[in-house]
Amino acid sequence: MRILGATHRIRRPWPDWRRAARPLLPLLAALALWLAPPAARAEGLDAERLVQAIVGVSAVAPPDVQSSRNLGAKREGSGIVIDGSGLILTIGYTVMEASDIQVTTADGKRYPATLVAYDTVSGFGLLRGEQGFAAPWLRLGGSATLTEGDTLLALTGGERRGATAVQLVSKREFAGYWEYLLDDALFTFPPIRAFNGAALVNRDGALVGVGSLLVAQALEGRGLPGNMFVPVSALEPILGDLLAYGQRQEPARPWLGVTLREDNGRLLVERVSPRGPAETAGLRAGDWIVGVAGGRFAGLADFYRKLWGVGPAGVVIPLEIMRGATLEPVAVPSADRARFLRLNPTL
Repeated sequence: MRILGATHRIRRPWPDWRRAARPLLPLLAALALWLAPPAARAEGLDAERLVQAIVGVSAVAPPDVQSSRNLGAKREGSGIVIDGSGLILTIGYTVMEASDIQVTTADGKRYPATLVAYDTVSGFGLLRGEQGFAAPWLRLGGSATLTEGDTLLALTGGERRGATAVQLVSKREFAGYWEYLLDDALFTFPPIRAFNGAALVNRDGALVGVGSLLVAQALEGRGLPGNMFVPVSALEPILGDLLAYGQRQEPARPWLGVTLREDNGRLLVERVSPRGPAETAGLRAGDWIVGVAGGRFAGLADFYRKLWGVGPAGVVIPLEIMRGATLEPVAVPSADRARFLRLNPTL
């Protein structure tokens, strides 16, 4: 797949990875075994290349930014090299508001990296390795052809570098408590612990998902732990915008600044963001949201769709809340979520 909007020159070919990969021989052997059945159908598929395309990501954010209160100032995860200019895809919360980002290659070398973009809708973060960073890259694959029961490979970098064969147990909608919604998230089993930014790869060696969460119910309604991956098909339509502008070029969604928990169709406000729209409007923890835009909703995902359907960021969102035994209308002047983050993307 051609990388849209990539204006950076292709750096020199990566070093002699065979020498650097000697400590990884057991991992490479396991990968080769996993790839063996379809090898005849996948020309050029290289287990060594898969390993070298995954990097460790270390980020440090200032202690006073909002994300440090929720995620901590020091964060670790994985990233996936996706082109020859050193572009690295990861899950955005690992690098959100970070003032220092480092990536570690499979041979243990560390390089500084800069933030290219953070997309609040998909949750993706894009980095670029600097100062001589070079590595093989993975092509992006679609998730439309994936079916439940498919065997995939989860790859992680950094100190927890490894490879785990996983099964796709569910493709379904995912609604996050932080005003986040995916239409077709990928759920896998067994769970991996170093999930954030992990690569989910199909048998053709293409990247199909980026690790985001450890979940208690990989299968809906059943207590089967696993991981949620964001499908990379959500990246292709916006990649040109992210590379050119650092953000998608479309009206931002209205953001309230609330953490929600669903209970019997109603939504409990568990937390409001300091100085955010909801706090400004008078919402507080313990309130129940029972209506939006003059109507009721059926769960968290339906609430988000109706909220975002009112208009772009800045529109006033009419809510109906229950505080104690009293129903009250509350008008929330929404905002663009990105304006509340300390971001400084380097294009």
